[in-house]
Amino acid sequence: MSDVKRDAETVVVGLGSPIMCDDAVGLRVSEAIEAMDLEGVDCCQEAVGGLDILPVIHGYRFAVIVDAIQTGQYGPGTVMLFSEHDFDEAIAHAASHDVNLPTAMKIGRQMDPEIMPEEVRFVAIEVQDIKTVTETMTPEVEASVESAGRAVLHIIEELTGSAPRRRSS
Repeated sequence: MSDVKRDAETVVVGLGSPIMCDDAVGLRVSEAIEAMDLEGVDCCQEAVGGLDILPVIHGYRFAVIVDAIQTGQYGPGTVMLFSEHDFDEAIAHAASHDVNLPTAMKIGRQMDPEIMPEEVRFVAIEVQDIKTVTETMTPEVEASVESAGRAVLHIIEELTGSAPRRRSS
């Protein structure tokens, strides 16, 4: 799999479950970016975690992963931006049977550095309810989809050096 080459330079990966209330927010943000039909940007919505994220981002120069987070420290709908380095301590203290996303990135870089993205960024949205089975998000989290989308666009511009443009027909 080390010859993976993608046409697009950047991938936006929305993570979550479409039926677990606020856990769908990553999916919704990725869908909103996908609807913009941006040049050089692929979007996908996945219900994966840990090492299963690696094949999704292999072959891209940049990856932006959008997901729900529940810290209890911020109000629902708060948008937070992270880089891989922000998680160095989480990686150091991760249990061997629990491979979180930052640990998966580190393992991917050790196993296949030539096909891993140069840079992976994370957009996390503080959520309120990820246990209720429903396709409806809480109002605060629903309202954050637009600002989280703007954060993704900002990150893409920062990574690529130019504002993302719509594909020409």
